[in-house]
Amino acid sequence: MLLRPLRYFPQLLLLAALSASAQQANIPPTGDPGLDRYRASRIAVFTDDFGELSRYRDANATLKPPAPGQNRVVFFGDSITDMWKLAEYFPGKPYINRGISGQTTPQMLIRFRQDVIELSPKVVLILAGTNDIAGNTGPMRLEDIEANYVSMAELARANQVRVVFSSVLPVHNYNPQSPRLFAGRPPEKILALNRWMINYVAAHSDCFYLDYFSAMVDDKGYMKKDLAEDGLHPNATGYKIMAPLAEKAIAKALVNPNP
Repeated sequence: MLLRPLRYFPQLLLLAALSASAQQANIPPTGDPGLDRYRASRIAVFTDDFGELSRYRDANATLKPPAPGQNRVVFFGDSITDMWKLAEYFPGKPYINRGISGQTTPQMLIRFRQDVIELSPKVVLILAGTNDIAGNTGPMRLEDIEANYVSMAELARANQVRVVFSSVLPVHNYNPQSPRLFAGRPPEKILALNRWMINYVAAHSDCFYLDYFSAMVDDKGYMKKDLAEDGLHPNATGYKIMAPLAEKAIAKALVNPNP
């Protein structure tokens, strides 16, 4: 009976190591044990390659320039983009996935030139913000998230890339694995960020708003239960809803005159 705890010894060692690493890096606790473990596990990334430029550097180097007349599109975002198998949902389309799981807008802003501008797309679809709200890289005010959106839009505008701002997706807490992801993403903050994007797009004719939220939200203001097992990341059914909405937004952006 005394030997049974040894079964969990490797996990205990890992948690202890992560806690020690976080303390050494002076990362203050958030009060969310899951988020604290995540941030502690990312210390090397945060200190060595905050924007994770290394993720797509080699792929970008081997990518050929767009063919004449080709409407290249970059899907730019976090895990929701990273997990999206674009070739299955947009067969034959020159769409490039540049999502990185867990990223926030300050990280995405760092790699915007490498992973968007230098690929010479006609359009970039930006899907971000949910991890900022959750605090993946530290506390973020809505104003700071919005400022990062503006910076990405201005960089795109200066390089004749049309911007599609994708709404932050709703979240739910209907399944056993969803409460933690839900708790860090208050629906009122998601709504506020989406309202800001709508207003920004209304004031800038070269930007477009892609409304995933309305198609995926239920009558309680949460993600529809059948669209995400963990309450945050769309499953195949969720992506099937998103794909035609993305295609429609891309088509709208392409017919707009150059910025």
